[in-house]
Amino acid sequence: MLSVVIVIHLMLVVAMIGVVLLQKSEGGGLVSTSSGFMTGRGTANVLTRTTALLAAGFFLTSLALSLLAAHNREGGSLIPTNTSTQQPAPPPGAPPTTPLNSGSGGLLNQLGGSGKTPPATTPNPAPPPSGPQVPRSH
Repeated sequence: MLSVVIVIHLMLVVAMIGVVLLQKSEGGGLVSTSSGFMTGRGTANVLTRTTALLAAGFFLTSLALSLLAAHNREGGSLIPTNTSTQQPAPPPGAPPTTPLNSGSGGLLNQLGGSGKTPPATTPNPAPPPSGPQVPRSH
């Protein structure tokens, strides 16, 4: 159903673009002949009415698409609602699993002060410059 409405919507869009481009503007438009089938007041009335009908169809299909999208949407949350902290028990006979980084507690814990702190290391000092230095902006 949704794909049918989308196809109808796209056909209305293409038709409306074509009808708007056919309308005469102050600059002449695409149809700028002074004689023939598409001239005068009758052309303006037909193209204006066609544009109005296509715009109404565009509006209705837009509403239909938004209603179908709202109807097909599943009510859910981005945040999982499972508040239990227990993991399901492994099946019998399965090898035990351990977390990947089981010893350090993570970088955030080290920075926050909880957990083991890494041993303090001092970097090697840079050798003194051998000649004049150019000032650098930091």
